[in-house]
Amino acid sequence: QLRCLMTMVTLQGIPKDLDSYPKDLLLFLSPSDYATTGSCSQYFTNIGKANLDVLQRESSQRKQLLLEALACLKISGTRVNEENAEILGRLVCDLSGEYIRNSGGILLKQLSQCESFLPEQEEAIRSVVSSENTEYGPPSAWSASTLNELSALIPVFGHSILQKIPK
Repeated sequence: QLRCLMTMVTLQGIPKDLDSYPKDLLLFLSPSDYATTGSCSQYFTNIGKANLDVLQRESSQRKQLLLEALACLKISGTRVNEENAEILGRLVCDLSGEYIRNSGGILLKQLSQCESFLPEQEEAIRSVVSSENTEYGPPSAWSASTLNELSALIPVFGHSILQKIPK
């Protein structure tokens, strides 16, 4: 339905006010089409706010979006900085465990928005949190607000991390 709606919206060309449309619609528009109204980083900022689960997790379209986002942001290695993590938004849910590990906790906030994780991503999240080298500090120093912010990640933490969190 969203793909059909985007086709209807773009029948007369790409509207100049695309940013005012629902973010989920932009999932069915290519970055090059969007380029007529804004930059690729603006496009991916909008995509990062969309409900990516509209597309199947391992779909070629979703994988292509991530590849194009990494290229747009000129991320050549497997480390994402804080600014790019903000732009990627929910697209971080598709990053491999290597990106999660190498980004050293910067992605935790965005990862807490993800619906589910692959086993390698879960392992990487546990590794990052166990390293205690995150903006949140060691789990033994976490407060209720920290747990609130990372609540979606709690099932991933595992017993060894959970037992360190103060009651």
